[in-house]
Amino acid sequence: MISNRSVPADILLPHVVYRDVASAAAWLKTTFGFEEAYRYGDPAQGVLMRFGQAWVMLTMARPGRSTPAQCGTWTQMLTLFVEDVDGHYSRVKSAGARILEELNETGYGERQFAAEDLDGHRWLFSRHARDVSPKEWGASVLKE
Repeated sequence: MISNRSVPADILLPHVVYRDVASAAAWLKTTFGFEEAYRYGDPAQGVLMRFGQAWVMLTMARPGRSTPAQCGTWTQMLTLFVEDVDGHYSRVKSAGARILEELNETGYGERQFAAEDLDGHRWLFSRHARDVSPKEWGASVLKE
């Protein structure tokens, strides 16, 4: 596979819709700690953002592309893994983001919390807390 500096993600690049892409980029940077790689259009139609090794493309709402806030429902949740999930939780909460799930440790071994962004997208921030077999918490394992 060849490399492309304009699209640095090699496995998955989600495109997340916002009503105001520039404002969303600033909010994600300040609240969640994303970094901006580049933007295009005037006003911004797209912004490529990075969080650690994860990439996400912010794209402008238009007919046929709506935000969860515009639809009145959430459509997906994006999970980002964070080494210091406790510190990240404090940052996100003190920045005023809506916390949907308080910081907790799950039965499947993750320490995590969930928050909603300014356009209703849901984000789950997680850290592996312990190794747990899926069978231990009731999952059906198809292949080991």
